[in-house]
Amino acid sequence: MLGHRRRKDAIDAIHAAMDAGVNFYDTAEGYGAGDSERLLGRALVGRRDRAIVATKASGNHHTPDGLREACEESLRNLQTDWIDLYQLHWPNRDVPFADTWGAMEELIAEGKVRVAGVSNFGPLDMAGLLEVGHPDVDQLAYNLLFRALEFEIAPICEDRETSILCYSPMMQGLLTGKFATADDVPDGRARSRHFADGRELVRHGESGAEELTFAAIAEVRAIADELGAPMHHVALAWLLRQPAVASVLAGMRSRDQALDNAAAAELDLSCEVVERLSAVTDDLKQTLGPNADMWQGQSRIR
Repeated sequence: MLGHRRRKDAIDAIHAAMDAGVNFYDTAEGYGAGDSERLLGRALVGRRDRAIVATKASGNHHTPDGLREACEESLRNLQTDWIDLYQLHWPNRDVPFADTWGAMEELIAEGKVRVAGVSNFGPLDMAGLLEVGHPDVDQLAYNLLFRALEFEIAPICEDRETSILCYSPMMQGLLTGKFATADDVPDGRARSRHFADGRELVRHGESGAEELTFAAIAEVRAIADELGAPMHHVALAWLLRQPAVASVLAGMRSRDQALDNAAAAELDLSCEVVERLSAVTDDLKQTLGPNADMWQGQSRIR
C-alpha cells in the first residue's frame, strides 16, 4: 500500500501526463491487490473521458465466472462503467481458451469491455487462442536490450494484426544510463537473464550476458550522445518505431518523470539511427535468444 505522500505524487504524475498528451494507462488487478486500479480510478475522477484505460485479469480468474467477477471488481476499483482494454494476465492453461474468450466476448457485448487482449502470451499460447478468438494486443517485455519477441511472437502479431504493448521499455533502469557496469546494479534489479546466475535473487539457471549487455549499453549511449538526446528517450523512441508496436508502457512516480517520459515521443529517429540501434544490440539479442521470459530459463512464456 502506498503512503499518502506517494499516493499524491502518483496522482499528480498521472495528471501531468494527461496534460502532456499521454492518454493510455495500464494497470492490473494483481498490482498491489487492486490498489493500483483504485489509485488510477481516483486520479481519473472528472477526467475519465480523456483516458484509455487498460487492466488485466489474473490467471486464477480465467474461468467464465471468475473473469466476470474480476471484471466487475476492476470496474469498481477504477470507478468506471467500462474498461477500454481488458487483458488476460499470463495464460491459464488449465482453462480452455474457448471458455475464457467466450466470457470475454460476453463482456464486450455488454459494453463493459471495449476491446480484449492478452499479456505474456508466447507463440504456442497465441496459436491456441487464435483458434477461438482474436486478441487485439499482446503485452510483453520489449526493449533494446531484450528483443526476444522479435524471433517468433512479433511476426505472429504482425500477421494477425495484433498490436504489441511493451513493458519494461528501459530494462529496469539499465537504459537510463545510471549504471556503468554490472557491479553497479543492485541485486534487487539484477534478476533478469542478462545477469550471472551467481547473483542473489537470480533464478534463471543460465550464465547470463553481463559483458555483452554493458557493451551494448555503451554503444546505445554513444549513439544517444551523437544525437544530443537522453539515452532513455532514444530507447523509448526506438520502440515506437518497431513494427506492430502500439504503445510503450513507461512507469512514472512523479510529475517530473511523467513529463520526461512524454517528451520521448517527440524524438523522431531516422531510419538509419533505428537500424544502428538494432545493429549494436543484435549480438545480445542472439545470445539471449527467443525465450521471451526475462527472468526464467525455463520460460513460462511459450
